[in-house]
Amino acid sequence: MASNKPAHTPISFIKHCLSLALHRYRTLHIYGKIFIWLVVLFYICLAAIILILTPSRIAQFLYDHARKLAETEFGWLALLGGLIFISFPPLVGHTTLVSLSGFAYGMKGFLIAASGSVIGSAAAFILLRYIFHERLRRWSSQNEKWQALEEVVRAKGLPLIILIRVSPFPPWVYSNSLFASIQPVKFWQFVVATFFIFPKLLLHVFIGSRMAALSDGKQREGMDTHTKILNASLIVGGILIAVFASWLVYTLVQNHIRHLKGFPSDIDELAAEAIEDYDEEAPLLGSPSPASQGNL
Repeated sequence: MASNKPAHTPISFIKHCLSLALHRYRTLHIYGKIFIWLVVLFYICLAAIILILTPSRIAQFLYDHARKLAETEFGWLALLGGLIFISFPPLVGHTTLVSLSGFAYGMKGFLIAASGSVIGSAAAFILLRYIFHERLRRWSSQNEKWQALEEVVRAKGLPLIILIRVSPFPPWVYSNSLFASIQPVKFWQFVVATFFIFPKLLLHVFIGSRMAALSDGKQREGMDTHTKILNASLIVGGILIAVFASWLVYTLVQNHIRHLKGFPSDIDELAAEAIEDYDEEAPLLGSPSPASQGNL
């Protein structure tokens, strides 16, 4: 089992992420492992294609098609629909589509990213909770970690929900299902907490917009060396800020949950572990345990 202790430095945070990823890979069925290796093979082939065709030509191709999307009357609707669609597990790609919004529409893409994220997460929350209401109630009554998590969320309310929502763990799509799984979380609380991820969305839209400026050959030719360096520095700086902010928020959230006032230390620890084990134990994602299969 991967360690459940919070990461206290950026390096330990990265190691923690890799450890969790390795642990979850080992727990996959053989078909899941085959799928992972096919994805890895795809990215290897993609990297080879980029090297053969050259990054500048690939970047120009992506920029040209992004401009076509932006100039299409309902191009924004396609991105909005994509963001809503990938808000349902087990789909992924939220950050990519948010960055694409900035790549195609500049900072105006933030409106698309924000709207799609709120609508998509709200739809996922309602649908998952409605469909799995009975399974959720029966499962949570038999899971000690989930009972602890529900207890602290019920007691601390919206402030704690916001902290968990802005944390990088669990990732976007699993965060939607996690909150749908926690019975004390009300719909309005979930929506309000979702608004607090807007700064992160704004950062990724900004990174996408800067990448677009460097992807277009005409814009690059019109830039002097200092401007090119500035744009590249803004992209790298934005990525570093995103990584640092993710580590900082994750550490603060885990430490906060593990040291809540008014709760025994074992309740705090179980609640923190329930969040970290979201994809292995969440009742709306995983298969029911043998102990509970008879009730589902």
